[in-house]
Amino acid sequence: MTDLRPRAIADSEKITINLGVVDLGQIDLLVQEGFYSNRTDLIRTAIRNQLAVHGDALRTTVARRTLVMGLQDYGRRELEAARDAGERLRIQALGLVRIADDVAPELALAAIESISVLGVLQASAKVKAALAGRIH
Repeated sequence: MTDLRPRAIADSEKITINLGVVDLGQIDLLVQEGFYSNRTDLIRTAIRNQLAVHGDALRTTVARRTLVMGLQDYGRRELEAARDAGERLRIQALGLVRIADDVAPELALAAIESISVLGVLQASAKVKAALAGRIH
């Protein structure tokens, strides 16, 4: 079975969830009994188990949508090369897309046609603002 979790990504994203008091109490009981080291450990394990259950559907969908999985980095050089070649990038990713701080908003507009990220897009506020109409 192919593991869909990206291995090269050191960054993680913090999320907030709301749980009922009984669910939270049950989680705390499992932590106290030593099944998990803490609440986060249980929640991560539960999420990974659900992703494994749906692994075939995820793989099929990633292939159908032609998504790139994992980390994609775009710096000034890559975007200048695309612009100079007359190409406009259609970025489709599942994971993390980073547009480096050395990328000016004008360069991003010239080189990027669209961005669709299931996960996290990291870019300067100015680049995100310039690309706002192209981020899906």
